[in-house]
Amino acid sequence: MSLCMTSHFCLLVLPVTSLLLLFSPIGWSVDGPTPGCHLHPFNVTIRSDRRGTCKGTHLVYACVGYCESSAFPSRYSVLVASNFTHNITSASRCCTISKDAKVKVRLDCPRGRHHEEMEILTAKACRCDMCRKSRY
Repeated sequence: MSLCMTSHFCLLVLPVTSLLLLFSPIGWSVDGPTPGCHLHPFNVTIRSDRRGTCKGTHLVYACVGYCESSAFPSRYSVLVASNFTHNITSASRCCTISKDAKVKVRLDCPRGRHHEEMEILTAKACRCDMCRKSRY
């Protein structure tokens, strides 16, 4: 339904449920991921060798999601300082592990042979932080 107050201005009147649908972020659902940076569980399998003679599986956590980023034309002072080569400035943050822990994975071997334990890392907390090529 629309109400036209003048020939140049029309006000669109929508039910409240329609407004909620219009202003809700795309991709949000009860089943799907929510925006931000979150812990995400997955199973990892460790093998003692290529044949998988001894192996073990353990639930660990990763940091999954997205963080804010932007790009904009560089200020004049940046252009001058870069000899006019740095014309776009970007600012970005990446979803990363902020706290981790070691967990032990027990490797089971066939026919009752020895059992080995191996330590691996799992994420305990996540956050949006400066993007890096590698942290480890």
